[in-house]
Amino acid sequence: MGEEKPLIYLDNAATSWPKPPAVWEAMEKVMRESAANPGRGGHAMAVKASRTLFEARKRLAKLLRISNPNDIAFTNNTTHALNLAIQGLLKPGDHVVATTLEHNSVRRPLEALKRKLGIEVTYVATDSRGLLDLSHVAAAVSGRTKLIAATHSSNLLGCITPIEGLAEIAKQSGAKLLIDAAQSAGVLPIDVGSMGIDLLAFPGHKGLLGPQGTGGLYIHPEIDLEPLMHGGTGSKSEAPEQPTVRPDRYEAGTPNTVGIAGLAEGVGFVLKETVQKIHEREKQLTFMLMEGLLAIPGISILGPELGKERTAIVSFLLEGVDPSEMAFLLDQQFGIAVRAGFHCTPLGHETAGSYETGAVRASPGYFTTESEIVSMIEAVKQIKTTLNR
Repeated sequence: MGEEKPLIYLDNAATSWPKPPAVWEAMEKVMRESAANPGRGGHAMAVKASRTLFEARKRLAKLLRISNPNDIAFTNNTTHALNLAIQGLLKPGDHVVATTLEHNSVRRPLEALKRKLGIEVTYVATDSRGLLDLSHVAAAVSGRTKLIAATHSSNLLGCITPIEGLAEIAKQSGAKLLIDAAQSAGVLPIDVGSMGIDLLAFPGHKGLLGPQGTGGLYIHPEIDLEPLMHGGTGSKSEAPEQPTVRPDRYEAGTPNTVGIAGLAEGVGFVLKETVQKIHEREKQLTFMLMEGLLAIPGISILGPELGKERTAIVSFLLEGVDPSEMAFLLDQQFGIAVRAGFHCTPLGHETAGSYETGAVRASPGYFTTESEIVSMIEAVKQIKTTLNR
């Protein structure tokens, strides 16, 4: 058997890898020393577990400029957080404005509530590269609009949504603003107060460099969501109703203390390196990849043009080559991990004009090297030559 090629990981938009060593070291330490139920007991190990959760909340609050750490509810992932926000806020007859760039984690809960509660949803189209015209959003808002929901950065196009503009429209109409930060938390500056964000859903396992199975939802202190789950919280146990105190109200059941310990260290790494430094590094790698791919005849790249602001997402097509075949060959012949398909955003592909084919998505991360980007470009060149297309 031949020697295996070293892995080149360009799927950070799905899950970031590798993680800082402190992440898995913290997880092992908690598992060994303090893996008790936080908030469910007064013994030393339970208290230590509770401190682990609070430290993670404090670091997240510092990163996202959240005044009260208890306004952050831990969730399993962004999808869980988005469902808590959408299902907890909307009532029969409400109207929602979203965009055509939304992930299925926004679209599917909205469509489910259309069927169950009769809510109305308007999807505002962007242009093919993901540029959102705020006047179209303003025109879509009505007196019944309860929520404006938008991705901060498209997981297909990498374009960045003008959050402050959406916030102004939401404020004028009395609607709440929900932001899907799946591709932005940890790599773009976020200040929930100055940006006017009412609800912010974020993953732990992407830009925050934590483990899978972690995430959260920031809930503005004036918003009371109906809990997605009811059950044990360790507080007000004598009452039959879910407690109103935060964050217990939204965190029924035993939490992922081990994972949250890892998340705290991932956030700590981001705070130390700074979001600005991380974004600049990822932008440098992204532009390098785009420039190299665009030099290959037959390649087209979705999203903002080279040199325009974007997150580290490069979705592309090679004329005459199925994206799944390209991803398979990159993996099997070159040891390069990318993702092909629809990326859970069919509306995004309709917008970009790639609905019939899907696309190949390469997403560098903070730990990606320039030599790995060169290898990716050369691999695509070789695949094109081999296929004679």
